[in-house]
Amino acid sequence: MPSITSFSAALLALVALLSISTITPVVEATALTYNVAAHERACFYTYAPVAKKKLAFYFAVQSGGSFDIDVEVMGPHEKLLLQLEKERQGDYVFTANDVGEYSFCFSNDMSTFAEKVVDFEISIENETRPSQVAAGEKTTRPQAHTEAMDESLFRLTGELGQVDRMQKYQKTRESRNFATVISTESRIFWFSVTELGMIVAMSALQVFVVRTFFSSAKRSYV
Repeated sequence: MPSITSFSAALLALVALLSISTITPVVEATALTYNVAAHERACFYTYAPVAKKKLAFYFAVQSGGSFDIDVEVMGPHEKLLLQLEKERQGDYVFTANDVGEYSFCFSNDMSTFAEKVVDFEISIENETRPSQVAAGEKTTRPQAHTEAMDESLFRLTGELGQVDRMQKYQKTRESRNFATVISTESRIFWFSVTELGMIVAMSALQVFVVRTFFSSAKRSYV
């Protein structure tokens, strides 16, 4: 009996591993941070080898100017999928209906001299559920068990995605607040230097004016 029980447990573990390997989505992700210079247009590309794949695109301006940038997403055959102007951040999901190359471009034409630090992520995923049981087919206990695991895994995947988006949001807020603090510190410093220079200039001007009252070259004689 113990050997039969251990064999059954091993068989269930093997079925669970196989089910996980068949339902886990294959994700190809690229997370980058790029400095977009003034008047620069930077494009990044990804290739969808199979149609009906899901393209996830996230971006956030971490620092620079008003924390905004122009975004454009193009599909194969110059098909426009997304066009944004002066956006700070965004999280979008597209369906790659066509096989080919997709471009994700950032444009900083609105800035005269300020560069923008953009944090973005491009991922291609294809979540494939196992084939459902045909109508009228009797569902066995191991198959029902794997289907329940499928639902749990997909639910956990969604919750992990929400956690990931929340972390990205917190990172963006931290970077923007840090950039605001640095900018405020720089303004206070230069304001103090300017105020000190004006005080020194006014003091020198007052000394010069007072000395002109007592150092006149004209003398009166009786």
